[in-house]
Amino acid sequence: MLFLEMRNIKKSFGDRLLLDIENLAIDSEDKIGIVGLNGVGKTTLMDILSKRLSPDEGTVKVYGSYSYITQLDYSINEKPLTQVSRLFKVPVNQGEFMSGGEKTRLKIANSLSEMTNLIFADEPTSNLDIEGIKLLEEKLLSHKGALVLISHDRFFLDKLCTKIIELENGKIKIYNGNYNFYKNQKQLERERQNFEYSQFVKEKRGLEESIVDKKHYKSNMRKTPKRMGNSEARLHRLGNQKAEKNVDNGVKSLKSRLEKLEIKDKPLDIYKTKVDIQKTEKLHSKILIKGNNVDKNFGSRKIFDKANFQISNGWKVALIGHNGCGKSTLLRMIIDKDSNISSSSTLRIGYFNQDLSILDEEKSVLENVMEESVYDETLTRIFLARLLFRSEDIHKKVNCLSGGERVKVSFAKIFAGDINMLILDEPTNYLDIYSAEAIETALKEFNGPLLFVSHDRKFISEVADHLMIINNNKIESFSGGYDEYLQKENENSQFQDLKNRRMIVENKISGVLGKISMPTKKDNVELLDLEYKELIKELKEIKSLDK
Repeated sequence: MLFLEMRNIKKSFGDRLLLDIENLAIDSEDKIGIVGLNGVGKTTLMDILSKRLSPDEGTVKVYGSYSYITQLDYSINEKPLTQVSRLFKVPVNQGEFMSGGEKTRLKIANSLSEMTNLIFADEPTSNLDIEGIKLLEEKLLSHKGALVLISHDRFFLDKLCTKIIELENGKIKIYNGNYNFYKNQKQLERERQNFEYSQFVKEKRGLEESIVDKKHYKSNMRKTPKRMGNSEARLHRLGNQKAEKNVDNGVKSLKSRLEKLEIKDKPLDIYKTKVDIQKTEKLHSKILIKGNNVDKNFGSRKIFDKANFQISNGWKVALIGHNGCGKSTLLRMIIDKDSNISSSSTLRIGYFNQDLSILDEEKSVLENVMEESVYDETLTRIFLARLLFRSEDIHKKVNCLSGGERVKVSFAKIFAGDINMLILDEPTNYLDIYSAEAIETALKEFNGPLLFVSHDRKFISEVADHLMIINNNKIESFSGGYDEYLQKENENSQFQDLKNRRMIVENKISGVLGKISMPTKKDNVELLDLEYKELIKELKEIKSLDK
């Protein structure tokens, strides 16, 4: 069933044509993810699809009801709390003091409380903790209708989407699969484009060289010797004329082939953001950071209560926990050298803060990075070019940059500095998927220790080899990656389920035995005996699974 169709859409901002889309249809079963670089117009496209924004040309028709989980609109809705609201733990007293995560949960609860045919969601996982992201995943998976989603969370796109729409240079291209399928197809396309371009260059060069060779051959053809007689000279000239004509025809044929050669443009690898972090000197301390009996309160609210942790040399640690548990607070306490947290004197920490406060907004990109760069300006320019800041871009003032561009400048400033450890607070916020993957690769290759906060499960899974989990005002440690942690948590959950199931069965057995030993007139002893045998059999099965 058709839920939405758009035709001949054009949208410009100033003299820039942002969108130029011939047609798009969305059916009732479609679960669509929209991807593309920062600034290509993903949110603009979503706003046009949802009729929040009018195109300059073209038509959009929506058949049925729809809701929109917006990226930036945090207006408070006075709807009474619903079952969905309670599921997402939306505060009863909604107001201006709600955290970003609480406001996001409220937006989601309001949108999912409505029974709509089509859900639009623009970065719905922003500010959500991992628990909230999983809840949202479950609700969207159970939605009986279409979904159009913008997200930089690759796990989210893989789990939910059956189609990926790539937006590039104002045009859309549809891939029938999830994000992983799209990524693999995109890689195959690039490989094919590179091969076709190299073949084109090879053939073009061969034709051009053949033309030059033939012209050179013609210019060196022997002239008629002076000692020849008239008849011989005439025959020689006729032979040369014929040979020259053959050469000219050959040149003409080659030029014709060259003109008809299908031109293949060199693929623009616009997604290939590349990030290098300088090799750091080796740290010799075994334990780099240690917290003993860490306490922290905000008024009457307790964040940490005699919490302990340590970070050893070479670890890449992901700090995880629910919204408001104190993740950013702990990073700040480490940076500010809290009295209960000790650090190695050899540490030189590069700290990425969500507020991007290390940037001077009145200075240019290049000026900001050069302030603390250990590279000369030439190498710094190369470094910025790999982050896709080229030519005049490096002279733009920071206050003219997008959120994603500011994040990349912050990384450039940190990575180019004299550091031997990184502490990062939500490093992939505002980044498009391709830039996030580039940062991810750089951090995996970084030879120094790393501590970071992120709600991007794919990012955590790829980068971290240790976890610190904030829970009930304490800090738990886990030696292993995120996938191993999830497996362990699943095993613990299954163990707890078996334990609960065993307790229930054992209680039932006790109750049945009591009735068998002292039956009343209402009790059927034969049925009780049969029930007892079935319960004993079930208990044996539970015990075998519990080994």
